[in-house]
Amino acid sequence: MVNLADKKGVVLSRISATTVPFAHTIFGGSAFVLALIIGCYGHYYKIVKNGVAGYPEEWFPSVSSTTGDWYPERNICQIFIALTSGPRLLLCYLWYLLIIRNVPTSEQGSTAFAKFLFANDVIRTIACGGWVYVTSSDDHAIHDFAMMIYLLCTVPHVVGTIKSAPQNLKAQGYRRMFGYAFFGALVPMIYFFIQHNINHIPGAYTYYAIFEWSLIISDLAFDAVCVIDFQAFEFQVVDVGMSGSRGQGFYEPGNVNSGSDLKTFGGYTGGGSSSSSSRTFGANGKMFGGGKSTSAWGLIKPADALSFAADVYLGFIFWSMLTALPLMIWYFPLWHMGLSGYEIFLFCNVSAGLLGFNGLRRAIDRSKGLVHLLSLVGVLSYKIFDPAYRLLAVAAGVSLSLLVWGATLFGQRHQNGRAERGVMALAIGLVLHDVVKQAWWANNPIWPIMNSENGGRNFAGLVLGILASVQVMLREEPHEHEAKSIESSRKNENWVKASIGGGAYLFCLHSMYTEAATISRWSLGGYPNTGPHPVTGGLMVIMAMSSGLLLSSQRLFVTSAAWFGIGSAGLALLHFMEGDIGFFGGLVFTVFVLSLFPTMFRSLSRQPPGRAMLVAMLVYNFLALAHVWVVAYAFVPIGGDFMREHTDYVLIAMMACLWLGIRNANSTNWPLISETRKRSAFSIVRLHSKLVLAVMVLSSLFISLKRYPRTTPQPYHPEHRLITAGIWTIHFAIDNDMYNSELRMRDAIRDLELDVVGLLESDLQRMIMGNRDLTQFLAEDLNMYADYGPGPTKHTWGCTMLSKFPIKQSTHHLLPSPKGELACAIHATLDVYGKEVDVIVSHNGQEEDLRDRQLQTTELGRIMRESNNPFLFLGYVVTKPGVGQEIYELLMDGGRMHDVEVSDWDRWCEYLAFRGVKRVGYARVSHGGITDTEIQVGKYVVPEDARPSGEHRRVTLEEFRSQASYEQIPEEHVPKGLRYPAMFYGEGVRNHHFHVFDKPYYYA
Repeated sequence: MVNLADKKGVVLSRISATTVPFAHTIFGGSAFVLALIIGCYGHYYKIVKNGVAGYPEEWFPSVSSTTGDWYPERNICQIFIALTSGPRLLLCYLWYLLIIRNVPTSEQGSTAFAKFLFANDVIRTIACGGWVYVTSSDDHAIHDFAMMIYLLCTVPHVVGTIKSAPQNLKAQGYRRMFGYAFFGALVPMIYFFIQHNINHIPGAYTYYAIFEWSLIISDLAFDAVCVIDFQAFEFQVVDVGMSGSRGQGFYEPGNVNSGSDLKTFGGYTGGGSSSSSSRTFGANGKMFGGGKSTSAWGLIKPADALSFAADVYLGFIFWSMLTALPLMIWYFPLWHMGLSGYEIFLFCNVSAGLLGFNGLRRAIDRSKGLVHLLSLVGVLSYKIFDPAYRLLAVAAGVSLSLLVWGATLFGQRHQNGRAERGVMALAIGLVLHDVVKQAWWANNPIWPIMNSENGGRNFAGLVLGILASVQVMLREEPHEHEAKSIESSRKNENWVKASIGGGAYLFCLHSMYTEAATISRWSLGGYPNTGPHPVTGGLMVIMAMSSGLLLSSQRLFVTSAAWFGIGSAGLALLHFMEGDIGFFGGLVFTVFVLSLFPTMFRSLSRQPPGRAMLVAMLVYNFLALAHVWVVAYAFVPIGGDFMREHTDYVLIAMMACLWLGIRNANSTNWPLISETRKRSAFSIVRLHSKLVLAVMVLSSLFISLKRYPRTTPQPYHPEHRLITAGIWTIHFAIDNDMYNSELRMRDAIRDLELDVVGLLESDLQRMIMGNRDLTQFLAEDLNMYADYGPGPTKHTWGCTMLSKFPIKQSTHHLLPSPKGELACAIHATLDVYGKEVDVIVSHNGQEEDLRDRQLQTTELGRIMRESNNPFLFLGYVVTKPGVGQEIYELLMDGGRMHDVEVSDWDRWCEYLAFRGVKRVGYARVSHGGITDTEIQVGKYVVPEDARPSGEHRRVTLEEFRSQASYEQIPEEHVPKGLRYPAMFYGEGVRNHHFHVFDKPYYYA
């Protein structure tokens, strides 16, 4: 600004600054309201119609269709947006003046923030022009890019405006309400957009449009609140060439001498008539009087931000190693088909009990950076090829990481701000863990099962861990022995309750919130009631986790019985209901659980360290084993019959333990004790947390947008009406050397040109499988539809179906299993070249349980026999083939299905069968070291005159068997589009090759 205090002039005009937000609101609102009215009047049926449906399924137009497609509504909108641009830019500038006027000029942090916010808001204004003037019908990419920039800039705009605003309670209340409304609408808006764009559900776009319009309303209303703040501002037009005393109204920031000079261009006296918000400035611009200073931004130092970032990343390392441990343990009983002895490594965490030795704990606290550095042996272990030694290194890393984080929390328990910082860094490290896994399709790139060949970023993660550890070494901070020894009264506390609650809480976080898509898989149902896609669901879970952490500062509320009841109700919905209702309950439970994070860990840190940590880890281990027992009951030494299929027992025990910890925390008195600028330190921790969480949510949003499929899946050879179908047991996507195998699986499925494939042993949403999700990656990378099959709460090892053809409907079956493993099946109806074709993917029980296999196969036969559609069977049956084998006949004859090749006597587990389609090929392909089971592939042509008749029920068994011809023909007589890829002959590719009969079979 130019200093004109020494110039004389005459004030020609005075205009209240409230005119700016008034004009901005009126012009901006008119742009959209008039466009909506005119559009509905002139082109209603056109603007509600979209690529999926029209009226009456769609009855409310979106913003883009209203303002971007038709004359004159498009032009009316653009004219008023042009009129809005002037007030908008003035609004940005006035807010900049408000920030720098409201803080001491010596606080450079606040001045720098004011400049940042001003630049951000200008960019946001330009981006608004981008998506208004370049509509989706003009250039869809530019329109979407401008919209993403606008939404990206909205986060610092909303957060920054709230943080830097004068503390007028009325204005701040309105801002928070409209801010929450804006961001809250994003979740259902994105959900309904996916339902429209991905799932093609009629009517979904109308609900998307409603939430889209609510964003416009919330956005305009948020900025309209400036009317309250600008009541003390006015514009003056001064003729400086004329004399007159009234020209002495200009100022330079910092040179205000009295309150009477403030009501000038840019001056501020305090936010309207509210006396609680009044401000007075001294000779040097210092602020005195009532109200809360807005200088929190000035307290943020780059060194503090760097330290917080280092702690968050070390929190990410902790969660990475903790989740890798049971995943790597699982490798050994998986290959031993029972207990292997390596399960003992789960108990490596009881080493945390060593924190009871004060000297050791304080030594670790003084050397946190070094111990963090040593714990990175768990990350470095990816270089160890031998699985047993790799597991040993990870166990060492987990033990060291638990010790250093435990010592940190116990060492900070007397310092309110630093204690909050420690637990929030660990909590945000968990959110970062989930966001990173979302970017890597539910895998963690620094897990020891990852490497450079399967998408890992282990070296980069290790380097960042080293830098973070060094940063901890170099920082100066008080240690436990330096803190003032002020003990709070613990007469109402109980260390046993705190420990039990802490162990159950860690289990809850590990089992349910170390992968963002876990909640959507828990609520899974068959098509069309599948619940949200894991990408959309993952975004909403990350937003719910962040919301819970923001709510965590309200300790009395989050530890109340009412809040516990709400959380319990959400968990009950998640466990018992499928689809959207179950997922909604999961979101409520997510907010509940994450809101407890600081409370539960800080409550635990107030207890005697050694015994508290020991009991907490034992409770965690007990619940973790029970979590495994519910599905692995057939392979455990004791308790299998009791825990079989009883996730409900685990959840009840978990919630009971949590209740003990919550009640103990609720009874605890936590004073703010002897820490310099303690309230400021606490506020800065919360401010850091909010900014980082905003970055996490935005990152999740952009990852989700990047992962959304852009094209519709297409079969490989539609010219021949070909459907190539396969079955493969993939051993939980862990290869024979204990590395993740999803990339190699993708390559095999792609090169074999499978249109439909059943994947068995595919449910990875458990602690022992790392809460992974191979279905996400394979479906998105191969551009296929996916049915995950029965979810984790159905207690099976899982079966997944991927399809290039649309899935019209599907049913998830739990086949009769009175004694052994619970068998699962997917029965789906596909739209194959305009014909309905049914497919079953099933995983039956083991050889030891004959009665189970009899009942399971009988049920499969009934399902297939009662369907009138052409049918494909892709399953794991466990029987010898041929007439006379009971299980084989129950499947083929009982289901009225044709075996893909009756002369193939060498099969035992996997079988292919068909009916109503023409089989043209059959092959067996080696597993390539990915698992211990081959791939079986059948090729079928769907005739144009395929009829869903019941003819297969009106013929005798012998006549039905004779309908399938097994006459083989040479490959050269087969059109190229119907042949198997030549790359699998001989030694094949990547160790995949035709085996057993060394070539495919082709049929006339």
